[in-house]
Amino acid sequence: MKKIMHISKNISQAWATGLWFFLIAYFAIHAFQGESSLSALKELEQQEFALKQQAQDIAAVRYALEMRTEKMGGQTVDPDLLEEQVRARLGFAHQDEVILFLE
Repeated sequence: MKKIMHISKNISQAWATGLWFFLIAYFAIHAFQGESSLSALKELEQQEFALKQQAQDIAAVRYALEMRTEKMGGQTVDPDLLEEQVRARLGFAHQDEVILFLE
């Protein structure tokens, strides 16, 4: 009877050890492969950096456009900006300027 109890105890310990080994292996595999792995985390961090850089660039362009809009609107109009817009849209030029058409 003692022999059977000893075997039974060894089997239950083996099951517990096997279960822990399986759980550790399962989480280790998923830590290095899959959608939630460490390499996927690095890719997401790189993507985040690129998107932040793009957002900063867009913010700078927006600021420049807001400044131009501010110069055009309101009570006073910037004469240099007005002249630039008229020349660009209507094709006006001064007599001493040379215009090159690039196609």
